[in-house]
Amino acid sequence: MSYYDLDAILTESEKVPCKFELDVAELGYLDNNPSQPLKTGTTIGLPLWLAELLALANRAPTSSDEDAKSFVSLNLPSALSNEVMSALKADPRAVPLRDQSHNFYGLGTRMLDLFEEREICAILRKTFVTRAADISVHARKAGATEEMGVGLGEEFLQGLEEWERILFRKAHEGTKGTKEWMENVKKH
Repeated sequence: MSYYDLDAILTESEKVPCKFELDVAELGYLDNNPSQPLKTGTTIGLPLWLAELLALANRAPTSSDEDAKSFVSLNLPSALSNEVMSALKADPRAVPLRDQSHNFYGLGTRMLDLFEEREICAILRKTFVTRAADISVHARKAGATEEMGVGLGEEFLQGLEEWERILFRKAHEGTKGTKEWMENVKKH
């Protein structure tokens, strides 16, 4: 993660469901019980950066027969749930990724750093490639006019997550640049 990369910062702040593996005094307010300790087995959403630190940090065993455990166990966020993955398998173009997460691919990439989920990796790859083709077509159509994303393409842009929006902008600028170059060639 780059220190100044806003998309990376927003991705790191995405909430991830975590299950606490021990009682923690005075943290009950995280579960709407301010006067109680946070109980073992409680599942709450924590920012990815904090959840990763707590999941990877080992606490000392409490007895000689117990192994060192992490403070929390991570689960996949709802944006990468089985329902979303099934919908993406069926038709990647039909799922508005921005509704799942503004930084869907960034979140997926970060979660794949923590989990070895080959199926999710394959689905994300197929989704990106399939949707990139549609993005390219829409960017060329928007490149035929001077206004990027105004009118019919505006609804299309609303379903794109951040990586896809960057891809759209680059494809649009490339189409505009090619059009300008072709006009200059015709003049000379």
